[in-house]
Amino acid sequence: MWFKFITKQYFTPLVGETVRDVVFLQDQSFFAAAQKKYTYIYGQEGIEAHCLKDQGAVLKLQFLKNHFLLASINKFGQLHYEDVSMGAMIGNIRTGLGRTDVMQVNPYNAVVGLGHSGGTVTMWKPTSSAPLVKMLCHHGPVSALAFHPNGHLMATAGKERKIKLWDLRKFEVLQTLPGHAKTLDFSQKGLLACGTGSFVQVLSDFSGTQNYSRYMNHSMVKGYKISNLLFRPYEDVLGIGHSMGWSSILIPGSGEPNFDSWVANPFETRKQRGEKEVHLLLDKLPPETIMLDPTKIGTVKTARKKEKSTTKEIEAEMEATIEAVKDGINMKKKTKGRSKPSKKLKKRQEIIAKAKRPFLEQQMQDGQLSIKKQKINEEVELPKSLQRFARKKAAT
Repeated sequence: MWFKFITKQYFTPLVGETVRDVVFLQDQSFFAAAQKKYTYIYGQEGIEAHCLKDQGAVLKLQFLKNHFLLASINKFGQLHYEDVSMGAMIGNIRTGLGRTDVMQVNPYNAVVGLGHSGGTVTMWKPTSSAPLVKMLCHHGPVSALAFHPNGHLMATAGKERKIKLWDLRKFEVLQTLPGHAKTLDFSQKGLLACGTGSFVQVLSDFSGTQNYSRYMNHSMVKGYKISNLLFRPYEDVLGIGHSMGWSSILIPGSGEPNFDSWVANPFETRKQRGEKEVHLLLDKLPPETIMLDPTKIGTVKTARKKEKSTTKEIEAEMEATIEAVKDGINMKKKTKGRSKPSKKLKKRQEIIAKAKRPFLEQQMQDGQLSIKKQKINEEVELPKSLQRFARKKAAT
């Protein structure tokens, strides 16, 4: 299989094998291609720069530009994070949910989202072996996934012919739309493109209340099978990848008309591009900063509530207090029978009993609470189907 990438120079590297996915790295100078056996990194002229053999047969690729991490999912369901600036493997995670080819990165917090055949969507970061979020989105396999540029809205499509919009701040469904989609993509202005078969549908939020409705439709030539949709940034163009090649259509209002030259400069020179890459490397974020809520970075950690002490800890603390009290007792010598040994012993016992009192009161309160909880649990009536398993009271 051959593929062609268009930059300032035209080139066509012939790899002679299947290419499953392609993604740009920090800029258009380098891109990664998931080929049949390994993942390869190519330069602007189409020259092979590196071969990543640790990732296996990769199905999908995503690049985290603020962290310089290349995320990939292979056919065995293993999620890998490769630091392309140092060539080091940052994370190797077994998802345990089987093969998947649905993968997207949330641009807001750099969390990787995966769609699985069981209808679940999981979200991952490189420093955790367990998913940050695991949510059941569909009753069938998830076929497509996309994140809104603001990071708070997610669109998913299932094989049961439903498209759902989710609020990631509350993990709730906002809207359910009928229809099937093999690929989804959000534009910079929030338009949602859905592609299936040879048909493209674009949805828009006209009211600004995250209530999407049909905006534009486009039909390809009969027999063309759409495999991928992607909005072009800062332009009103939607790119369509299909079985016969690549096409583009105009979608008015999809791109951001005002660009920030410090973020994306379409007129940058070679010198500016080199300086930009140096600045990106200096400002590279560590993998530990990837989290669901990035606003927590730099905040003060809240103090945890004091855990309840065990019986042994309370007894040990009481004994230590008693020993300290005994060492600190100094009995004054008094006249007229007040310094008798019996008087001194009684006074000593009173001081020790006073030191013991708080610990004994705490033990009594804990015992009363446990008895109260036990009575409440006994009074709870079990359902009829479980009553035969309840412990019967002894006959009087």
